[in-house]
Amino acid sequence: MSFASLGLSPELLNAIGERGYTEPTPVQLAAIPAVLAGQDIWACAQTGSGKTAAFALPLLERVLRTNRDGHRVRSLVLVPTRELAAQVGESFRLLARSLQRPIKVAAVFGGVSINPQMMSLRGGADVVVATPGRLLDLVDQNALRLDAVETLVLDEADRLIDLGFADELRAILERVPPRRQSLLFSATFPGEVTALAGALLRDPLRIDVPATPALQPDIEQRSISIDPAKRTPLLRHLIAQHGWARVLVFVATKYSTEHIADKLRQKGIKAAALHGELSQAARTKALADFKNSQLQVLVATDVAARGIHIDRLPAVVNYDLPRSAVDYTHRIGRTGRAGEHGTAISFVSATNESHFRLIEKRHAMRLPREVIPEFEPTETSPATVPVTGDGHGGIKGRRTSKKDKLREAAARAHSAPADEADGIDAGSIWKGRRPRS
Repeated sequence: MSFASLGLSPELLNAIGERGYTEPTPVQLAAIPAVLAGQDIWACAQTGSGKTAAFALPLLERVLRTNRDGHRVRSLVLVPTRELAAQVGESFRLLARSLQRPIKVAAVFGGVSINPQMMSLRGGADVVVATPGRLLDLVDQNALRLDAVETLVLDEADRLIDLGFADELRAILERVPPRRQSLLFSATFPGEVTALAGALLRDPLRIDVPATPALQPDIEQRSISIDPAKRTPLLRHLIAQHGWARVLVFVATKYSTEHIADKLRQKGIKAAALHGELSQAARTKALADFKNSQLQVLVATDVAARGIHIDRLPAVVNYDLPRSAVDYTHRIGRTGRAGEHGTAISFVSATNESHFRLIEKRHAMRLPREVIPEFEPTETSPATVPVTGDGHGGIKGRRTSKKDKLREAAARAHSAPADEADGIDAGSIWKGRRPRS
């Protein structure tokens, strides 16, 4: 099937052609007609499957068919991070750029002055893409109203829950009309998001696009056994060996992003840190410089793991292992996009071997542990207890020793607990879960 068969207007079809889209992806085929028909959507599709266009195209089509109404918002898209808000907003603008009718898209998020965003909302906006906290700030300042929202989109819905936007989501849901269209999109749907879908959606169309071989990203997954103290030299070795023009390196803490980026710069490698405590200007610059190949290495916390699209990124390295199998999926999904080949490498030490085995179990895979000459590990695994976990939250493994607890406390002293300044860790919106530090 083609985009022309999905109920889109000739004007929007021309815009799609100018963007280089040739045929719809499976999630777009299923979602676009349903959204145009006013149906609620519950869509689960892997990263890179075209989820953004699956809701952006029908929302733009709806704008073309209606008139703007003052400063009321009819289409509202909620996203978990500032970077994703900017990216989704830009996707809307690029699709709308060649339309005859000017379409106003506002992307609003924290970390920057609210005044320019208030000014941009004067005269209204056809589509608002927002992080929850900044959206509520704008509502409190009477910069916009939510009582006319016809379609509410939760993009990366699992991350919205995981980042602790419970109170903000409740407040937003109290302000939008109860009779509305609701769309949930994400690459994964753990239990809490299933509960969210059940509470928000009315007779939804469930779209579940499996990662079939034809759709599976071309990602070579590797694991390397390494002592923690040797990880940075090994990272430099791999960069030189493979000639990576760019590599995205994931670490666990904000302190580690700065520390490792500094170590790489000392060796002449252009590197920068990306984490939630940076100013928005610094975050935007680091990501832009990386996308434009002005940086070779971006060292990031999981603030960069969701929804961020980087063209032709050859490699991702898990310097620190992710806390769950779900986070592993999103991290490695930054490479191997749009049909490109990518490589994802995880550093596995003796102390986190059981952790990575559970990740492997949740993905029904088993990666051989490579040993790189001159970087052979010398540490041995401590005694372990049975490993348990649900694949969505933290992974439980060996009992933490007193020395390890002291080390963890020292690490926490260097790093604040949350990666996103936009949200408050208020726990799950649907369960009485305690906030995670």
